[in-house]
Amino acid sequence: MALIRTVSGVRGIVGEELDPETVYRHVRAFALLQPPGPILVARDSRPHGLELQDVACQALSDARRQVQIAGLVPTPTAQFLVPHKSLAGAIVLTASHNPIEYNGLKFIDSDGCFLDQGRAEILFARADQTEAPKQFTSRRSRGVDLIEAAGLHILDILDLSCIDIEAIIRRKFRVVVDAVNGAAYFALPALLEALGCQVVRLNCTPDGTFPRGAEPLAENLADLCSAVKEQGAHIGLATDPDADRLALVDEQGAPLGEELTQVLAVDGFLRRTGGSKPITTNLSSSMLVDHVARKYGLEVQRSAVGEINVVNMMRAVGGEIGGEGNGGVILAESHLGRDSLVGAALVLDRLAQQTLPISAIKAGWPNMEMVKQKIPLGDEDLEATLTQLAAGFTDAEQNTVDGLRLQWADRWVHVRRSNTEPVIRIIAEGPTVDDARGLVEQVRQALAGNTGAAA
Repeated sequence: MALIRTVSGVRGIVGEELDPETVYRHVRAFALLQPPGPILVARDSRPHGLELQDVACQALSDARRQVQIAGLVPTPTAQFLVPHKSLAGAIVLTASHNPIEYNGLKFIDSDGCFLDQGRAEILFARADQTEAPKQFTSRRSRGVDLIEAAGLHILDILDLSCIDIEAIIRRKFRVVVDAVNGAAYFALPALLEALGCQVVRLNCTPDGTFPRGAEPLAENLADLCSAVKEQGAHIGLATDPDADRLALVDEQGAPLGEELTQVLAVDGFLRRTGGSKPITTNLSSSMLVDHVARKYGLEVQRSAVGEINVVNMMRAVGGEIGGEGNGGVILAESHLGRDSLVGAALVLDRLAQQTLPISAIKAGWPNMEMVKQKIPLGDEDLEATLTQLAAGFTDAEQNTVDGLRLQWADRWVHVRRSNTEPVIRIIAEGPTVDDARGLVEQVRQALAGNTGAAA
């Protein structure tokens, strides 16, 4: 399998596509791309993260860059710190939701946002022309204290104008947190405690193991669902290893998945502020975002999948809140990046606005069911295949900004090449599971007929 390089960064299996030489070349290229100033290095809890962090520090030192190490902190914390500390950028060693055998690099620009497509391509081209040393030595530099790093981020969230901190504190929420032993292990419980919550910790030991699937999908949250019921909690919160994504479990122990995180956050924000700008999200996010936005007379603008694509659209339209349906909430007042901590605060603020449990809030929205599948990426010309696919759905509204999205009045399907895995993703949503599954199957059969990839 080839190294995966996209606007989402670099990812590969450690010891195969991703090795110390690969990390060195990309980090050194990043060092030469960025403006003057210190560069922050952070990581998630993967067992190979510390070794690769040393390699990254050596590459930065060899490029004569001042290095600050944040160590094991959420990716959104690293993003927040860059502009707050006037840094030239940051590198996070993480493969996000990928399985534990993967690692990777996320590159944060001097504004705290990920590199856009153009700068990422320049970085990759320079990395291919960069030589790695014959041997590596440990070159750890001065670190940023964990309490300081997480504390600055938490204090900023507690000062957000769109959240009623006192209202949350008065509710005394009981919350179960499943951090998958990843980067949110400390910061998310600390934020919740600052919000007056009684916190029950699950998988909050950063020991380099992921006791459940790294991605906070419903099928991976059985222990969290059980814990919410056993503890009589108001809500369960689950993150991925680098803590930019947040999934929810309701008070009955039912997994709501990742899609409703953005919907609840947007609903709470608009109830609190009224909103005045379009809501920005990606092409693979739930139509429930549109339902919520319409209640406040707002439209939804959709970008290609990928955090920086949503961020660039937010900038273009002056967006205040947006995100991605994978549990990534972006709040401009905090910083322009997906943030599980910000998402958690916004969701609790939504719950604090009424006495309704989260299941009752969900019941007040139209029922929408989503089905997600992925198939191996072959050698076929995917763009040509999607053009042929589109010809069979002339009754649908079509969007080709990122793969192919077909939309009808009450359902849609999106097929595209993944930014993070060597797969084609098919995501569909409709009023029932059967509706969504039927759309996915139609696409799979069409792909199989054209390429054999779905066979």
